Amino acid sequence: MTLHAFHPAVRAWFYRRFPEGPSAPQERGWPAIRSGRHTLIAAPTGSGKTLAAFLWGIDELVRLGLSDEAGGRGALPDETRILYVSPLKALGNDIHKNLDEPLSGIRAQLRASGLPDIEIRTAVRSGDTPPSERAAHLRQPPHIYVTTPESLYILLTTRHGRAMLQTVRTVIVDEIHAVADDKRGSHLALSLERLDHLAVQGVEGDVHRIDGKRTLITAGDVRSRPAGRPPARIGLSATVRPIEDVANFLVGADGSGASRAATVPPDCEIVDEGHVRDMDLRLEVPLSPVEAVASGEVWEEVYDRLAELIAENRTTLVFVNTRRVAERVTLHLSQRIGEELVTSHHGSLSKERRLDAENRLKSGSLKALVATASLELGIDIGTVDLVVQIGSPHTIASLLQRVGRSGRLKGATARGRLFAMSRDELVECAALLLAARENRLDRLIIPEKPLDILAQQIVAAAACRDWPLEDLYALVREAWPYRDLSREDFHAVVHMLADGYATRRGRRAAYIHFDAVNGVVRGRRGARIAAVTSGGAIPDVSDYQVVLDPEGTVIGSINEDFAIESMTGDIFQLGNASWEILKVETGRVRVADARGKPPSIPFWLGEAPARTPELSELVSRIRSQVAARLEEGRGVASRWLVEAVGVPPEAASQIEAYLGATREVLGVVPTQETLVLERFFDEAGGMQLVLHAPFGGRINRAWGLALRKKFCRSFNFELQAAANEDAIVLSLGPQHSFPLDDVFGYLKPETVRETLIQALLPAPMFQTRWR
Repeated sequence: MTLHAFHPAVRAWFYRRFPEGPSAPQERGWPAIRSGRHTLIAAPTGSGKTLAAFLWGIDELVRLGLSDEAGGRGALPDETRILYVSPLKALGNDIHKNLDEPLSGIRAQLRASGLPDIEIRTAVRSGDTPPSERAAHLRQPPHIYVTTPESLYILLTTRHGRAMLQTVRTVIVDEIHAVADDKRGSHLALSLERLDHLAVQGVEGDVHRIDGKRTLITAGDVRSRPAGRPPARIGLSATVRPIEDVANFLVGADGSGASRAATVPPDCEIVDEGHVRDMDLRLEVPLSPVEAVASGEVWEEVYDRLAELIAENRTTLVFVNTRRVAERVTLHLSQRIGEELVTSHHGSLSKERRLDAENRLKSGSLKALVATASLELGIDIGTVDLVVQIGSPHTIASLLQRVGRSGRLKGATARGRLFAMSRDELVECAALLLAARENRLDRLIIPEKPLDILAQQIVAAAACRDWPLEDLYALVREAWPYRDLSREDFHAVVHMLADGYATRRGRRAAYIHFDAVNGVVRGRRGARIAAVTSGGAIPDVSDYQVVLDPEGTVIGSINEDFAIESMTGDIFQLGNASWEILKVETGRVRVADARGKPPSIPFWLGEAPARTPELSELVSRIRSQVAARLEEGRGVASRWLVEAVGVPPEAASQIEAYLGATREVLGVVPTQETLVLERFFDEAGGMQLVLHAPFGGRINRAWGLALRKKFCRSFNFELQAAANEDAIVLSLGPQHSFPLDDVFGYLKPETVRETLIQALLPAPMFQTRWR
């Protein structure tokens, strides 16, 4: 379908704004969206996916305003028709802002054609939205509502929020790949099923407390006009594999529990434009050879080279893996190119400072912006000439997504530069180049029926209305992650929520009442408050707010440990500015402008991602290929790296030398097919056991925990263990001796799960994840 199916005013605005015509995702996506089918659009960043999702809904609102139903006067009913769900608050704010252009342009076109003016209201709701604005949305619902998964959940759990959402006809889930592979996605999937039920059933039958008494809402209490059919779902994604799994996640299951994970759901249209763009991706290597960790000399050379690249381009986006490195790189670049030309962007900065950084880059007043994953998704920051990645991002999708932020004009080439900061990162960055050459992607794995998320949604659903147990079970199983949820597990969660747990003062946390005789679940007093204040899958963090005195402006946040260790008079950097600590209070740090005094760099904990299995497989493959060519003589492996992988010659020679030295010490080069156990004694005489296994951090950390548990049981003492992407280290002390070969038999497939559970329960990681 070309644009002929759109209203003439919409069509005229589009051609004036995009004279080259629709992009491929738009051309292929609009017929599916127009048909009312669920639609998944997968295409590279900057290809017009978002407008493809919105424009048909806007067109329908325009036609509604001009229809007999509206009296032909352009007055739209006070109903929310389009719901846009974004995994990032910043992305939602950005979409809200960018909707102004098409909406104002279409209104101007209507007026120029002598047609009634149509006001299409938009609004955004997230954790940053003030209560006064939220209340205004409920009094006069926007036609297009932009929100986050967590705010959608809260709206579905409040009386007035449900009344507003029952008229939604279209749900747009942006950057769906960013949530599908974790518990936020499971939470969103259940919320979407609750929204479907609301759209079909309306709010009649909901429970509300009036003067402390449970009261059923009737048709006369609020608007109760069920749409009669669930909203159409539109999913947008840039990089995803396998796409069929994401389509199933978007659409949901049929409630029967029948798995169709390998097939496309019959009621979903997939528009797959691939993830590949014309890309100029190169590996940068410092003049000094990289070592096991980056030396100060290497960092200085990287900063100098970064300054050169920034000078050669109008705008440069620099990605790093942690907020601490973002502030550190920003500080050093400020000294080279000027404080006014560079700043940082990450999740610990306030919304106002992030927005200011985005606008300054977009306007051209910034030459460079140093960011974490906060800018990885599709926030509009204008045209970026070059993307630089410092250190490996550890995932193929992240690299492609980040480099794809550059050259976003239609047909432009994405340009990226990748800096390796250690010898192992050199090999990993070579694997990333190979992945880009072979069009490889990380495989997305959707969590299976997480029960903690299920418990939250059961409490939230029961707080709104009484549910027959079987109806609630059927609703839950329509969410794709819960399609295989057993009746036994479901009943166990319901009984846990109904019974609570025992304390010295009686039972606590009984949020629902289960009427076993009639098979009905209903919320207890306080269930709604518990649901809306404790919902979501983003863990609580113990960060302290940074507040500027005397204005009271919130600048951002720092880690609790950093705040507690700081003293009055200390100076630290946040957002490319120096701040002097005036006072550390409970939950907040009061600061004053340090006026450029030399700062320290704050730290945050638990940020950097682990390497994906697909990238680990490519790292192992490069190791194998280089090891095979080491037998053929010096330089053979380097030539293969240059010609087959695209590694620059100076990097290729360093990789060959590093893996050659590895083979000399260990006898072989460790790969996923050839694991190596190495034992040596440190300066204090303690035994260090190293398992070389390039499987990535997630597998290696679990493996290391389980091995540590086995050693502790065998020798009856506690030992230290650590793991990274390529190895596991166990510090055994001086008093133990055993045949090295025995270690390979310590863990067995039949018992490793139980061993890992026992190892994890007392570990600090458990409390962090549970929180």
